[in-house]
Amino acid sequence: MTQETRVLYNETCPVCRFEIDAYRRRAITDGLPIRFDGMDRAEDWGLTPDRAARQLHVWQDGQVLSGMPAFRALWSAMPRWRWLAKVTAWPLVRPVIDVLYDRVAAPLLYKAHLRRQRSQGPANGRTL
Repeated sequence: MTQETRVLYNETCPVCRFEIDAYRRRAITDGLPIRFDGMDRAEDWGLTPDRAARQLHVWQDGQVLSGMPAFRALWSAMPRWRWLAKVTAWPLVRPVIDVLYDRVAAPLLYKAHLRRQRSQGPANGRTL
């Protein structure tokens, strides 16, 4: 892989951070050209912090992908994870996985993000 893959994720989400940290460790170990950006870089991506917090975003091959397509792009850039990109793209699996992420996982994680933001109050420095 010659082009850099960039990942924009919600680093304030414990679940997101745990998963992305695992990918980051693997990318470093394997010497992969993958860069990981937190939500403070959302504007560089043309996104608001609120939009960035709603789901994973990946920049690859000149385009920004979000949701499960973003995960598949990230996994395809990582040799040990390519199998997961392929399996989640199978015709019978893809629509189910995409709906589960878009309608269940991402909204739950986003609602938890909003609760964390409210509990931190205005001192957190972020506006949604």
